[in-house]
Amino acid sequence: MAFAARGSGPPRPALTPPAPADAEMPREALRFHAEAVGAQVRLDAQRSTARRRATFRDGIVFSQRPVRPGERVELRVLCHECGWVGGLRVGFTRLDPERVTASGLPPFVCPDLEQQSPTWAAMLPDGCGLTGDVVRFWVNRLGRLFAQVNAGPRLLLRKDVLMGAPLWAVMDVYGTTKAIELLDPTVSAPTPAMPWVLSDEALPESKATAGEECAICFRQAANTCLVPCGHTHFCSCCAWRVFRDTAKCPVCRWEIEAVASAWDPPALGPGVGAQL
Repeated sequence: MAFAARGSGPPRPALTPPAPADAEMPREALRFHAEAVGAQVRLDAQRSTARRRATFRDGIVFSQRPVRPGERVELRVLCHECGWVGGLRVGFTRLDPERVTASGLPPFVCPDLEQQSPTWAAMLPDGCGLTGDVVRFWVNRLGRLFAQVNAGPRLLLRKDVLMGAPLWAVMDVYGTTKAIELLDPTVSAPTPAMPWVLSDEALPESKATAGEECAICFRQAANTCLVPCGHTHFCSCCAWRVFRDTAKCPVCRWEIEAVASAWDPPALGPGVGAQL
C-alpha cells in the first residue's frame, strides 16, 4: 500500500486572526428612511436624495439608522427656492422611524414633531443652506447640537438634547430648501476647517501679568477670543466653560459661536467687537 509523503497534501489556508471582541463594526452609510417621509417628499432609488415637490411644508425625513454622539451627518443642498421664509431644519430625535407612518407625520419638525416626541431641531441661520452648500451637523456627548456650513465656524444650535438613548437624525426640507442629498463623509472630499476654530481642548495656560489676567478667574492669562463678538478678556479654560454652560459672552451677552486664539483671531465683521 502506498502512503502519501508527509507535507504533500494541499496547502492549508492561512488563518486570519479573530477581531478583538470589543472592536466596533463599521457603520453603514447614512441614507434616508424609506417609509417615514413627509407627504411632499420624494426619495431617489438610493435614498440619498430627498426632494420636496410643492408648497413649503411636509418635508420631514429621517436617517435609516441611529447616529452616534459626535458622528457627523453630512448633506449637500441641491436646490434653493426663493419666495419662502425660512429654510432647512436639522436635529435629532428618539422617535424610531420604523414605528412612524408617513400619514402620521406632522407638517413641520419645529415645533410640531418636537411637541409630539422627544425631538430637538433648529433652523440654520439666515444665509446658510444655499444651493451647493455642504452642511454638517452632530450632537456631542453633552447634548449640544452643532452645525457647520462649508468651511465656516462651528455653530451651536441647541444645548438641551437628552442623551442616553438612540438618536436618529431628522431633517425638514422646509421653505427655501427644495432638495438635499446625504453624503458619505468617508468618500467625499474633506472641507478644510477654519484654522482659528479650536477644539474643545483648552490652550496651554500661563500665569497672567498685571493687567492681562482673565476677567473670570483672575489667575491665568487672557488668551482667547470669543466669536463673533471679539472679546478677549478670558483664559481658555474659563472661555470654554462659559461656552459649554451658557454660550453667552459675559461682557456683551452675544451668542458665542466659537472660541479662538487671541493671538490669531478670526476676521470679524465690520464693527463687530470693535465697539463693544
